[in-house]
Amino acid sequence: MENAVKITVFVDINAPIEKVWNYWTLPEHIMQWNQASDDWHTTYATNDLRVGGSFLSRMAAKDGSFSFDFEGIYSQVENHKTIVYGLEDGRQVSTSFEKTGENATKVTTIFDAETENPVEMQQGGWQAIANSFKKHVENN
Repeated sequence: MENAVKITVFVDINAPIEKVWNYWTLPEHIMQWNQASDDWHTTYATNDLRVGGSFLSRMAAKDGSFSFDFEGIYSQVENHKTIVYGLEDGRQVSTSFEKTGENATKVTTIFDAETENPVEMQQGGWQAIANSFKKHVENN
């Protein structure tokens, strides 16, 4: 995946970094925000947040027409700073957490694009999930 196109999405969240980190990593929260649109949801999530640990999120259309598992294995975990993981197809994903104020955190995800869908579509989908995360953190 050396020559993969890299896509970046980010959100600025009005919340302390500790809360942002917990909401990003705890399965009970992942199930609340991990969707790109209101007609999708995450029905199941596990997360073993450590180097060599794995995660799985089952994403499904609310009408039951389609579902898939999103899973990977962690290669780097630095508390309140960085999470890096690899997907089954070899793509890499890196998410950084940056304290930008007393009650402000920037979350940036950089990931290798896959080759089946247009880059713009992938960026839009991942940005929509990031926006859903921001909304969940700020409203709970």
